[in-house]
Parts: sequence; structure tokens; C-alpha cells
Amino acid sequence: MQIFGVDIGGSGIKGAPVDLDKGDLAQERFKVLTPHPATPDGVADGVKEVVDHFGWTGPVGLTFPGVVTGGATVRTAANVDKSWVDTDARALFGERLGGLPVTVVNDADAAGVAEMNFGAGRGRRGTVVLLTFGTGIGSAVFADGVLVPNTELGHLELGGHEAEKRASSKAKEDHGLTWEHWARRVTKYLAHVEMLFSPELFIIGGGVSRKSQKFLHLIEGIRAEIVPAQLQNDAGIVGAAMRAAKES
Repeated sequence: MQIFGVDIGGSGIKGAPVDLDKGDLAQERFKVLTPHPATPDGVADGVKEVVDHFGWTGPVGLTFPGVVTGGATVRTAANVDKSWVDTDARALFGERLGGLPVTVVNDADAAGVAEMNFGAGRGRRGTVVLLTFGTGIGSAVFADGVLVPNTELGHLELGGHEAEKRASSKAKEDHGLTWEHWARRVTKYLAHVEMLFSPELFIIGGGVSRKSQKFLHLIEGIRAEIVPAQLQNDAGIVGAAMRAAKES
């Protein structure tokens, strides 16, 4: 069974049909740049370009980089235009895609669901925390495999600032940090999350997961096991498709 998934990020909008039996992309993903400012209309145009690229005519699952309630309404917009707040994203994308059935879910929650079913969290019990390091820091928390939605742990305070302003991969680039310096910031952040949730497992996702060999060995003093996301930056696409299949 195939369902289309789209992952909306602060820098790019990417999507592809997903093979839900394998938990993998059925075709090579297609990506466009996220418009700046990332207004609802501009992002919706980008999503339409991605979906139209494949000539897709079935259900579409989409991630959004913020809190999404009821599978539709955007409540926060940290890394996109503030005009997203209170937008009915499901109605907007459904209209722009010509009436296709649409499901919208928080981006890290989608990535977490994919990893728990097909990736690094498969079969794991207890408390598992997935963290996506990208433009910001997204989070997905699971208790015995059950998602606690919209946790937004990237906005915890770290060194007097929001954590994602200090420890996201964008912060690494913006501040010209070495892997060693950035890993120290990530370690402080993980220690804070560990103090709050005492997880058995941290899964590190987002684009930086492709380079885990450069920094994971530099993170010390964390009691939880720390592993890279197996689906890497495709996890959001897969998770979005899984949510769409569940609701279609």
C-alpha cells in the first residue's frame, strides 16, 4: 500500500509516495525550498508543487513544524511565518490540492512514529524520546510505544536561551561551531531532557542524523542509550503517510 507523505521544514518541503508495508519511500523524494517568509499561501504552493511532481491523486499526509491540534489547526509557528497560528492547515492544503484527503501532524511526532514502527525505536518499551535537530529542535515522546503529542521540547531553556537557538543544527551553522563545541551544547540539552523524563532511549533525527559519526561519540555523561534515527531525514515523510493511512 502506498500513501503520499510531505515533510514541511524551515528550509525545505520534501515528499514522496511511501510504501507502508516496508516503511520506506516508494520513489526518490522531490524537494523544493521553503519560501521566505513561510506564509500559509507560500508553503501551500510549495506543497502543491511537490505533490504535482508525482501526479499524485490519493490521500496526502503532511508534517508541520509546530503544534497541530485535531489533525488540522496550527497553534505555534516558531520557524515559519506567525500568520500560521490558528490556521486550519487541513482545509488550506486540501483546497490547494484540489480536494485530496489531507492529514496534518507535528513534524517530530511524525518522525517519531515512523522510527518507533520501522526504525531505531522498533520494539522498544519504556520512555523513548526522539529529537530532530534541524532549523529548530523537534521532539516526540513515547511511553511504552504510545505517543504524547506536541511536546515541543526544543523550547526548553538552555543557558538562558531557547534550546533550539543554542543546540539546533542551524545554530551550529549560524555560530560556526565545531562538532566538538556543538556536541557540548547538545550534551547539556540532553542532560536537561533526561532530568525531566528519564528516558531509556534517545533517538537523534533530522538532517544531522546522516553525520552521527561526527558527534555521537562526543556526547558523554548521559545515562540513556543514544542512537541515530535509522530512517534519517525521511522519517517525517514516512510518518506523515502513516498518519494519512490511519485516517483515510
